[in-house]
Amino acid sequence: MAKGTEVAEHGSFSSKDYHDPPPARFIDPEELIQWSFYRAIIAEFIATLLFLYITVLTVIGYKSQTDPAKNADACGGVGILGIAWAFGGMIFVLVYCTAGISGGHINPAVTFGLFLARKVSLIRAVLYMVAQCLGAISGVGLVKAFQKAYYDQYGGGANELAAGYSTGTGLGAEIIGTFVLVYTVFSATDPKRNARDSHVPVLAPLPIGFAVFMVHLATIPITGTGINPARSLGAAVIYNNAKAWDDQWIFWVGPFIGAAIAAFYHQFILRAAAVKALGSFRSSSRV
Repeated sequence: MAKGTEVAEHGSFSSKDYHDPPPARFIDPEELIQWSFYRAIIAEFIATLLFLYITVLTVIGYKSQTDPAKNADACGGVGILGIAWAFGGMIFVLVYCTAGISGGHINPAVTFGLFLARKVSLIRAVLYMVAQCLGAISGVGLVKAFQKAYYDQYGGGANELAAGYSTGTGLGAEIIGTFVLVYTVFSATDPKRNARDSHVPVLAPLPIGFAVFMVHLATIPITGTGINPARSLGAAVIYNNAKAWDDQWIFWVGPFIGAAIAAFYHQFILRAAAVKALGSFRSSSRV
């Protein structure tokens, strides 16, 4: 009986002992004098470079292996399933490698969503996005340097709205796809779940990578799947095709809207941040 009481008391203490981490400062100039801050930016740059290098090579390789002009097997190559695995698998690997250094964003839309939720400061968010875009451009640049003939011939891995789909359909696909990704990021990295289940931080890269995989399966036929403005920008800059630039806005507006909706949904609906803030305000006013 005493042992049961002890366990109950311990369990009660554990549940009350958890507190949400304080929100990040909107502007935190102290970050600029910390080496860990610059190390995180470098990690985001390298991770996005590797992400674009592997995935764009996969796309170009698939198109080369199924080129009708070469009398290639239309069912050959890795197929859409393989392309989706390349994107999802690389995100899984890179998030696992960089989560402890930079948080493993590798995507301006993810960074934007986390900024809206006060998980990162404005300075960190902006410099992450710059590093991610530069990394994406560099990664695609390496692909072109190593596979110049194939790169130009097979579209450079650039995101474009597919024929037969309206702009609204493409924009909607990017919004919903990014919502799925960013919502998964919030859920997989929720500090309350991490405090309750010790295995959650270790497994976090898996659902994030799997979300990317699933979204690619659904939206490759529509937009080639952006859900990552850096990925779309990097390919557009190096390929430099009019169609890719005309559609570029879709791959920024859509992901940023999807990320904002996911941040709002997780923070204010699932985590009830607004209710908690109101309760805290009422308590302080009574005192």
